[in-house]
Formats: sequence, structure tokens, C-alpha cells
Amino acid sequence: MKIAIVHDWLVTYAGAERVLEQMLICFPHADVFSMVDFLDDQQRGFLQGKRAKTSFVQRLPWAKSKYRSYLPLMPLAVEQLDVSGYDVVISSSHAVAKGVLVGPDQLHVCMCYSPIRYAWDMQHQYLSESGLDSGLKGWLARWLLHKIRMWDVRTANGVDQFVAISGFIARRIQKAYRRDAVVMYPPVDVAAFEVCAHKEDFYLAASRLVPYKKLLLIVQAFASMPDKHLVIIGDGPDMAKVKSLAGPNVKVMGYQPFAVLKDHMQRAKAFVFAAEEDFGIAPLEAQACGTPVIAFGKGGSLETIRGLQHPQPTGVFFEEQSPEAIVAAVALFEQHAAQITPQACRDNAMRFAPERFRREFTDLVTAKYQEFVKLKMSGLY
Repeated sequence: MKIAIVHDWLVTYAGAERVLEQMLICFPHADVFSMVDFLDDQQRGFLQGKRAKTSFVQRLPWAKSKYRSYLPLMPLAVEQLDVSGYDVVISSSHAVAKGVLVGPDQLHVCMCYSPIRYAWDMQHQYLSESGLDSGLKGWLARWLLHKIRMWDVRTANGVDQFVAISGFIARRIQKAYRRDAVVMYPPVDVAAFEVCAHKEDFYLAASRLVPYKKLLLIVQAFASMPDKHLVIIGDGPDMAKVKSLAGPNVKVMGYQPFAVLKDHMQRAKAFVFAAEEDFGIAPLEAQACGTPVIAFGKGGSLETIRGLQHPQPTGVFFEEQSPEAIVAAVALFEQHAAQITPQACRDNAMRFAPERFRREFTDLVTAKYQEFVKLKMSGLY
């Protein structure tokens, strides 16, 4: 198989890039395409020395820092990427990659992290957080997102097989595109973490400090529990707000290197997670350290954390994103903490190891291609 992998944009090494890294281990001879590639030399290791073939967005003014501002042009840009010489096209997509143009003799497998969140069910939240929920700019943004939704639905027709990163995303794909998807959980580097059975008297929250991560709710919750200690690791636009709400029992450490993050994950009494995530890698990294998770009970967390009803629980859930619900969940956790063992947490995290992803993804692409070739040869496709 001659394979092309189309990724949305290459600017950092985050969740989607970890999946891309494993795809390239599965198919090392694949060529990589992307809207932009602004990775520096220190970040490029996961691409195995490859350079992405990029779109015209790469050459637009200020694209390196303002590439997201060119989103209205990206549907046009992805359609200009020429992948006509490949047998299989794999799109690694949370935005526009799945819109690449393919022919009837090409198999298109889409690893979908989500239909474009800010164009579909999370539109109102994103507009509000961006200050675009009213005024002329707001109406322009809504019109552009309406056009992107129309394009997004049309391009779903060019995908032969959708792969969703969770059952939650499979339902979102069904709602947006009316297409079924195979659920294949992303790889988590559990080998980078070790179990620590000795837990200390503090809770941990770690993520980018952006509105949808809901760190402010966690800080507010612990402000009403002065006898409980919280450590926050991460940086972002909400840093000033987080610091202003943090009481003497909340320690805000800002960005920290991996070794410091891992050390705190290993020693924390529990990891607190208030976001509605499509999948959520951080809670699984905490579980890989043997650390229980207190999480919002919606989205991917329901698939990666085992609640108290499970024979081997790894955490507890709260039902709404509010300080009061978090306070109640902390109390519930402390009441049942003895039921949650470090080994149960570790065993649960091991279900998401990279080896499992590589095996499942290679098998799926290979089987789909063989099926595709048979159908073409029989004249039924």
C-alpha cells in the first residue's frame, strides 16, 4: 500500500500528534501532509525525520503564530493537497484534514478526534469564550461556521471508514454526519509512568489553563475546603484568574517539566478533572501512576475511568460542572478511597497502551484495504 497521512496542522506535540506518531510506526513509509508545519528541530522526532507537504497557508503572512485565524481558508487549502498517487489516504482530523480530495480507487480512513467542535455542538460555548456571542464580528463568525458545517458534512461523504477516539465521539460523528464509526482509543504512553503506592495529603489538577478545562471551578471548590490541599500544574490564559481565586491551601505551580508533573501525579491522593473531554489522556496518565481520579461524569471520562460501581474502581464521578458538585465528589472519594487500589488504577490504564493501538490500527487499515481491493476487482465498488 502506498499511504498518505493528512494531519490538520503541525505546530506542537500534543494528543493528536501522539496518534500520528503511532500511525507512522505502523506505516513508516507513509508520506505526511498538513496545512502547516512549524515544528522546530527539537519537536520533530516523532515524525521520524519526515517533513510534511504543506498547503498555501504555510506561506501566508503571520501564519506561524496566527494559523488558526486562517480557518476560513483551510477547506480550500486542504482540497489543494494532491494525494492522487496513493492507494490509501489516512486523515488525522479534528478540523479539516478529512476534507482532502480522494478518488474512487482510493481508500480513505479517517481517524476522527471529533467533528469540528467549534462548528457543531460546542459552537455557542466557543463563541461566548471568544467574546463573539454578539455584535457584527459575532454574526460574521456564525455565518462562517455555518458555511464550514455545510462543507464538513459534504466532505464526510469522501470517507470510507471513520475511526472514533471514543464512544462519545462516535455518537458525535453519527449526529453530525449520520455515519457509523469504529471506536479505537488513542495510545497513552503508560510506560513513561510508574506506580507509587504511597500517597500524600494533596490533590492534583494539571492541564492547560483555558476556559473549557474548568480549572476555575476546581479552585473555587477547594477554596470552600480549606482543610484540603490542591496543587495546580499548567499555564494558559486563565492563569491570572486561577491565582486570584487560589487560597492558602491551593498551590499554583505554572508550567512544569515532565519529571515534576510525573512526581506530583505519583504522590497525589487523587487527580481532579472537571473538563468534558473527547477522550482525556491526563486522567489515564494519573491512573498509570496508581492515582485515582475525581472526574466530571460526561464525555470520554466515562470510558477511561471505572466508577465505584465497578468491581475494581479507579475513581469517582460528579454529575455537573460546579464547585458544589466537586466538593461533594471529594467527600465521596474520601469516604470510599480504601476501595480504590493503585494496582487497579494501573491495570485500567494499561488497556490504552500504544502497542494495543498499533495492533488495532494496522489490522483495521490492512483489512479495509484488502476488502476494498476485492470489491474493486469484483466490480461491486
